[in-house]
Amino acid sequence: MEDLKNIIESLLFVSGDPLSVDRLKNLLPEAEPKEIRRAIEALEQEYRQRNGGFVLHEVAGGYQFRTRPEYRQWVEKLLAPNPAKLSKASMETLAIVAYHQPVLRSEIEHIRGVNSGNTIRFLLEKKLIRVLGRREIPGRPLVYGTTKKFLELFDLKDLKDLPAPREINTGEEKNNT
Repeated sequence: MEDLKNIIESLLFVSGDPLSVDRLKNLLPEAEPKEIRRAIEALEQEYRQRNGGFVLHEVAGGYQFRTRPEYRQWVEKLLAPNPAKLSKASMETLAIVAYHQPVLRSEIEHIRGVNSGNTIRFLLEKKLIRVLGRREIPGRPLVYGTTKKFLELFDLKDLKDLPAPREINTGEEKNNT
């Protein structure tokens, strides 16, 4: 178990993407999924008890080392310049794709009320959305959905972790004074 745990820790450390139990099983064919899960749980517990600069976090259907949020300001200084922030149009489009996927460009544009071609192209380039295929209707338009990178960026295990629309504070509430 100790070797397996150390091997998994090494794989998680060098991987840029979250690693699922299935992916780890493919890399470690001699290990049983149950053993892999136990090793991951032991690692999670060790890092939680250690209370150090990072934790093992379940995200996007796998596991990944993440820095603790309380050390964010120092990590951001190291990684400066800050990555480009998403524009309001990009965030609107991304939210529509996340909540309505699989979704067509025409459906996105109907909801937003504006042409969204450039915004969709930007989100595709940033790998936050992807083409899922084509809808079997005249013109066979492209269908869009979110990616694992989207889940990672917003710290979600899966799409079920998205807040319900009624839980979202849009900042447009009126003061009743």
